[in-house]
Amino acid sequence: MTSAAPAKKGQSPILLTVIFICGFLTGVAFAVYKMGPTTPMQSAGNQTEQQIPKEQAEAIALLEKETLDHPDDYQSWIKLGHLYFDTDQAEKAIAAYNRSLALHPGDANLLTDLGVMYRNTGQHDKAIESFDKAREHDPKHEPSRLNKGIVLLFDLNDPPGAIASWEELLGLNPEAKMTDGTAVKEFIAEIKKELAKQQDKK
Repeated sequence: MTSAAPAKKGQSPILLTVIFICGFLTGVAFAVYKMGPTTPMQSAGNQTEQQIPKEQAEAIALLEKETLDHPDDYQSWIKLGHLYFDTDQAEKAIAAYNRSLALHPGDANLLTDLGVMYRNTGQHDKAIESFDKAREHDPKHEPSRLNKGIVLLFDLNDPPGAIASWEELLGLNPEAKMTDGTAVKEFIAEIKKELAKQQDKK
């Protein structure tokens, strides 16, 4: 479990309490879940070529050449985007994902990965837009709803919006869990409890 995220300007007591309770929302193996309140904002160039492992650097170089030679190969753009994602080159990942989606639209998982990268560059509205597009293309898509709730709660200070997104998720999968295995329904219950406390104090 990670420590609670530092307070941001304008955060309400309810949000700060929930962040303390749920500071565990950090990345796991599945790419679209690489989000959480303590994830630092990243931008292209955060990792220099010297910091990127040699194997990944070589793979990136090969795929960059591949996309130059075959610019309409959407699968190569996806692979390149994922490598940029994994090496914390968010802006480059955004460009690669958008190119792939322009060639082959409608991939809900890819739209969710794109949303994660928008979030990591501080473009929260675009992140929400990407998650909503993923849901439109796949009405049963779960990761987009989970990640939308994270952005709404931790970045946009919108607990009711986060609850709404996660309740949609529960409608699809009543046993849905957060990234550490905590049941989403328990997470929502804690937020509602804190909201009620804040309302009682008014």
